[in-house]
Amino acid sequence: MTVLDSETGLAHTDIGLSEATARDYFALLKPRVMSLVVFTAFAGLFLAPGSINPVMGAIAILCIATGAGASGALNMWYDSDIDAVMSRTVKRPIPSGRVTRQEALAFGITLSCFSVATLGLAINWFAAGLLAFTILYYAVFYTMWLKRSTPQNIVIGGAAGAFPPMIGWAAMTGSISLDSIILFSITFLWTPAHFWALALYKMGDYDDVGIPMMPNVAGEKSTKNQMVVYAALTAFAGVAPALTGLASPFYAVFAGAMGAYFVFASLKVRAMPEGDERMLPARKMFGFSIIYLFAIFAALIADRAVFMMLG
Repeated sequence: MTVLDSETGLAHTDIGLSEATARDYFALLKPRVMSLVVFTAFAGLFLAPGSINPVMGAIAILCIATGAGASGALNMWYDSDIDAVMSRTVKRPIPSGRVTRQEALAFGITLSCFSVATLGLAINWFAAGLLAFTILYYAVFYTMWLKRSTPQNIVIGGAAGAFPPMIGWAAMTGSISLDSIILFSITFLWTPAHFWALALYKMGDYDDVGIPMMPNVAGEKSTKNQMVVYAALTAFAGVAPALTGLASPFYAVFAGAMGAYFVFASLKVRAMPEGDERMLPARKMFGFSIIYLFAIFAALIADRAVFMMLG
């Protein structure tokens, strides 16, 4: 049955099954976010001490990726009302009418249970517990509460996206350590500067749906100042693996250079005039921030691989 949503004005299927394709269900998993999750989780698994059968390692990464996708589906289920209003999300499967909310909810719950159970049975229950906590943290604590209640939503909620390397580490060792906490910290501290860069040039969208993002609540100046602080903290966290012996001095030089540019980009955003409609420095920082995180974890993997080959 097709009904009209009184809040969004969008028609959607409220009862029964949609004509969704496999591509629509894949879109529910937030594949771009999942690619980052997979990469950082693999880094945690690869950098952890010990060894694991390659097939078991692949299963662990698949479970972590599936759990991340489940979180994305549950997020889209709950946020379908605001997704229908915001320009960057209006074409997602639910607001566009390709998938019903009930289907997204069932899909997310099924994948959550499957990923956690498989990781526990195939690898270890400590890693599975961390995965279950991450899904609950993102889908319930962040999506259902923090996102709509506080401008610190991204700061606190960013932990959900920072857990994958720690889960990968736990899949290998059955525990956490200082090094895995450092891997967690890199992504955790990176998230505010990364996401607030996006929020600066999407302020209108967040105003329209009443989401209290930092630029909308505290203003551009305060947000920009905080971005510089978080960029500097991220730069330090990026070098930290070399301080504990997880990575070599060669990695430290690379991470230091990337971190310095990340701080420079944040300073460019800080110098950006308030009310600048183009927001070019913020857009550039958002793009670079993605490159930064991938580059840091790629460098960690490459650094360890080289030294493994050298014996």
